[in-house]
Amino acid sequence: MKRVVSVSLGSSTRDHHARATLMGEEFDISRVGTDGKLDAAIAMVRSLDGEVDAIGLGGIDVYLYAGRHRYALRDGLRLLEAAKVTPIVDGSGLKNTLERNAVRYMREELGIDLRGKQVLMVSALDRFGMAQALVEAGADVLFGDFIFALDKDMPVRGLHEFEELAQKYLPDACKLPFQFFYPTGKKQEKPPEPKYPQYYENAEIIAGDFHFMRQFMPARLDGKIVLTNTVTQANIDELAARGVTTLITTTPEIAGRSFGTNVIEAALLALLGKTWSDVTADDYERVMAELKIEPRVVSLG
Repeated sequence: MKRVVSVSLGSSTRDHHARATLMGEEFDISRVGTDGKLDAAIAMVRSLDGEVDAIGLGGIDVYLYAGRHRYALRDGLRLLEAAKVTPIVDGSGLKNTLERNAVRYMREELGIDLRGKQVLMVSALDRFGMAQALVEAGADVLFGDFIFALDKDMPVRGLHEFEELAQKYLPDACKLPFQFFYPTGKKQEKPPEPKYPQYYENAEIIAGDFHFMRQFMPARLDGKIVLTNTVTQANIDELAARGVTTLITTTPEIAGRSFGTNVIEAALLALLGKTWSDVTADDYERVMAELKIEPRVVSLG
């Protein structure tokens, strides 16, 4: 049996464990939160190194992307370097493939015409493939990274403008503690504190990281489509109560839960028997096609 563990800076209340069979291989998959404690996460990665088949890093990114540029987060690198033997990933290698496929699925399988749709992309830096795919599908995308991560009321429209601003702000921002601009640990369980509600209200589709999305979302999201990643049943109930009509998660349901991209990428790496540096987009595409990995769609309205 292959064992995959996601070590997360997120809240331990979101921990989950599942068994799954992938391409004939039995998998034991778990997510373990460290409640925002970076040192505890580093210690856990070190304890798992050499003992499991692959490790995912949750609640934090190692790399952020804008166009052809890649930015490394200081704290993410510390976690990545804590594993010397076991393959370790943060999900970013798979996002470009998985999340582009989710946008295609919306168009081709769900019949959602994205041309002219108003989309609030709450965080594009950690999901640049999704952002590009939405733009290429004709959506009118507002990039909210600077609004929601850096608390700057600076809406950005257009990939070129977004990439230029990323080059300006990211080198310095990446040196800050990750908790400075992303909710970790118990902050993920706090009730949302509505801020910048106009950007939510004007959007037909809200896309991007769920915790970025949730921390400032208003009381009502009537008629909205949400395209996101990891959600628990409590998160689904909350979105339904706020009036969301359709929830689409880029990762499939495993034992009643849509795991994070880092978990799926770690599982695929274990199947491929490769290190993160050796795996290719074609490898991911081939295995996902064989596993028939599709987005999870939940009708809430």
